[in-house]
Amino acid sequence: MSISREEKMMDVIKELAAKFLERESNRTSLITVTNAQLSNDKKKVTIFMTVFPDTNQEKAVIDFANRKKREFYNFIISNSRISHLPSIIFAIDEGEKARQRIDDLSRNL
Repeated sequence: MSISREEKMMDVIKELAAKFLERESNRTSLITVTNAQLSNDKKKVTIFMTVFPDTNQEKAVIDFANRKKREFYNFIISNSRISHLPSIIFAIDEGEKARQRIDDLSRNL
């Protein structure tokens, strides 16, 4: 089973996003990059994140990531061989939040 070019690119972007956000954040919240997903038209990549603690911090983290978007583009260019970058969208990983909530509930049974 071979990994497609797009999957490799998403892995690189996900890894670089994690490094960049760790380096640039003020560390008041733990930001975890959970996934990077390319749109069907290949024009956008959504970087999914979780934030701990999530209370009132998620919006602040998304705002922070969006403010740093230009710097993140430059970071990707200087740390990878990706020549054509799609538009980047930062989003909270709602699926991962739901999974964590289910885990918490199942532990309390």
